[in-house]
Amino acid sequence: MISSSKTRQHGAANSLLIATIGLSILSAAACAAAVWGIMNYSAQKTDVNGKIASAVAEAKKAQADSDEAKFAARDKEPNRQFVGPDDYGRLTFNYPKTWSVYVDQDASSGGTYAAYLNPISVPPVSNSTQQYALRVTIESKDYDKVIASYENLVKKGDLVSSAVTSNGIDGTRLDGSFSKDIRGSAVIYKIRDKTATLRTDADTFKPDFNALVATIKFNQ
Repeated sequence: MISSSKTRQHGAANSLLIATIGLSILSAAACAAAVWGIMNYSAQKTDVNGKIASAVAEAKKAQADSDEAKFAARDKEPNRQFVGPDDYGRLTFNYPKTWSVYVDQDASSGGTYAAYLNPISVPPVSNSTQQYALRVTIESKDYDKVIASYENLVKKGDLVSSAVTSNGIDGTRLDGSFSKDIRGSAVIYKIRDKTATLRTDADTFKPDFNALVATIKFNQ
């Protein structure tokens, strides 16, 4: 009778021990799951916060870039008017007020008229690789011969030729690479017995170039 009682007590103790061990395992597993959940939540929260911060930074940069572009465009206004020699057809167009003008050859004694425009100041014109916002040339050359001088570049695909009209007069527009250092756009017009060429040397100035081309006028 005593042996049977001891057996039951021993069995109960084993059951309790097993239950305790099982409960401990479950508790450890629950704690591990909770820790993992907290760490995962923290990581996801950090990632989300990082993405939000990145998106906010990108939005602020985009706004700043947009504002800067607007301020830069506003700073160029009102435009100034360029006026070429009367004897050479009085070529005129509007250009940004932030640009400077340097007349290298004024054609006061005939010959070629040449002017250069560039933001703030005009670099020396002796360097053939120097880029300018705008070059203006009016020369005593036949219009067809001037166009023909670009024929090889057009055939090679370096330049793309298209028609352009200003002041009711048709001309030729060229876009692309004029040399290894010059990539931009040019418009060419016949003015009386002369040919006028306006060229920008970099695509950076193309928006300004397009705007001023739209204002070109000259006497025929």
